Amino acid sequence: MKSKKRTGFVYHPDYLKHDAGPLHPESPQRLKAVVDGVKNSGLLEKLVLLEPSPATAEQVEYIHTEKYVKFLQEFCSRGGGNLELDTGVSKDSYNVALLAVGGVIKAINAVLDGEVDNAFAAVRPPGHHALSDTGKGFCLFNNLAIGARYIQKERGLQKALIVDWDVHHGDGTNYTFYDDPSVFYFSVHQFPFYPGTGRAYETGKGAGAGYTLNVPVPFGAGVDLYVDIFEKKFKPLGLRFNPDFIFISAGFDGHKDDPLGGTELTSESYGTLTDIVMEVAEETCGGKIVSALEGGYEPHAVSEAVVLHIKHLMGEDTGF
Repeated sequence: MKSKKRTGFVYHPDYLKHDAGPLHPESPQRLKAVVDGVKNSGLLEKLVLLEPSPATAEQVEYIHTEKYVKFLQEFCSRGGGNLELDTGVSKDSYNVALLAVGGVIKAINAVLDGEVDNAFAAVRPPGHHALSDTGKGFCLFNNLAIGARYIQKERGLQKALIVDWDVHHGDGTNYTFYDDPSVFYFSVHQFPFYPGTGRAYETGKGAGAGYTLNVPVPFGAGVDLYVDIFEKKFKPLGLRFNPDFIFISAGFDGHKDDPLGGTELTSESYGTLTDIVMEVAEETCGGKIVSALEGGYEPHAVSEAVVLHIKHLMGEDTGF
């Protein structure tokens, strides 16, 4: 029987102010759908609501260059535009991106201070494609990469494990920690697909060799393959790494109904994957998990999948 968990929920209405452009798939509507789904499911009153405040530029610079942070601030202050073909920003986007990082930090502190056992951060813009010197792939700041450095620099922890099940490979996170043995990065992702990285032979370099695990899956992959990967590849290495804290780059665009992805996961699939990550967390770091929203572009699908993910974080009976 699952043990009940106190689960935090990070959200702020200002997350809706980031505007990537007309008809852009990374729209405020997807986050509205997530929040409405949590409310309509009856979960909201069972969660510990966590209100974020913006991260500082200095905290963002744990990962990103000072030059890029200043550029993004100035670019947005002039009204925004396209950083690249698929990554647009508006006048509010810099401040919203700081608030997204701050949401992850708020969740971390709530877990480490014993206010909650784990937490889900319903933030946007997403983060896992953002590199040290640029935003890309809808992402501006790498929210969870900064979170991993935050626990090391400000909270005295040493080892972070980042689980990334977004349908796209998180190239920003991958290359940020590619030579770093203190952060283990695990990604399962559709391949070949955007951004074209994350081949199985990409396992880290130098001191970080062996601390990156990329598992590409083909178009049409379903939950049975994912579970096999999580049980046979991720779990043994995660236990061996023995992290102090686990992060989940929780993209839900591998859902069968998502318009951008090509894999066949269901909403409940994400609950199953959550359980496996929680097993590793229980055996290594006392269950300390912060999950943050990445992709997921069909409003009903991402809403339902997030609800199931949160229910499993809580140890709730899902009813499925």
